Amino acid sequence: QVQLVESGGGLVQAGGSLRLSCVVSGRTFRSYAMGWFRQAPGKEREFVAAISWSGGNIYYADSVKGRCTISRDGAKNTVYLQMNSLKPEDTAVYYCAARKSYSTAASLADEYDYWGQGTQVTVSS
Repeated sequence: QVQLVESGGGLVQAGGSLRLSCVVSGRTFRSYAMGWFRQAPGKEREFVAAISWSGGNIYYADSVKGRCTISRDGAKNTVYLQMNSLKPEDTAVYYCAARKSYSTAASLADEYDYWGQGTQVTVSS
């Protein structure tokens, strides 16, 4: 069973930064495309960023482009989301997701096979 565990969330002031991490269990991390999504209270889950299994393709939502960087470390089975210049509207639970079988990066939640439990990010004004 593949498990994804996020960490790094917290409370930060507007303009601050956070780095989220997601550790993936198992020996097949290198074959997964990875994505970050978020869900704010009362809203649907939305795409934030994604990276292909090789790291060669990366996509960002327009709302975070230029402020966030997704990266992956195969040696640590970990995907990161560096978030800078945070805004109150970035407040949400952030989830990482894995898409198996040497997939490309994807922005639709339905294309992912495994999900973490989420980590809360709160940005105060």
